[in-house]
Amino acid sequence: RVEPVQSGGGSVQSGGSLRLSCSETAFSSSDYCVAWFREVGGGLREGVAVIGGDGTTTYAMSAKGRFTVSRDNTKSTVYLQMDSLKPEDTAVYYCAADSNPLLPCRYGRDPRDFGVWGQGTEVTVSS
Repeated sequence: RVEPVQSGGGSVQSGGSLRLSCSETAFSSSDYCVAWFREVGGGLREGVAVIGGDGTTTYAMSAKGRFTVSRDNTKSTVYLQMDSLKPEDTAVYYCAADSNPLLPCRYGRDPRDFGVWGQGTEVTVSS
């Protein structure tokens, strides 16, 4: 059973940085497409960044140039480095994974495509 465990997050002032981690032993292989989503309220989750098993990355426009998604298969961990944080980045962040090779691994995929989710971690950015 694949159950990613998230860590990181917290509170930071505007302009600061945080790094989120998403760990799961299955991520030691390149079989999984891993995405980061965030939920502000109302249950809607918006995509932030996606990384493929080959390391290919795609981002939401709001994240480009500020966030970096990476993976270390030797540590079975995917990271989301968030720099130049803004108050509007405040949200609960989730990592999600999918191993369906028939679906493209890129930003824009429906969150319902991802069957495995981390527990979520809060990020609060104050002005």
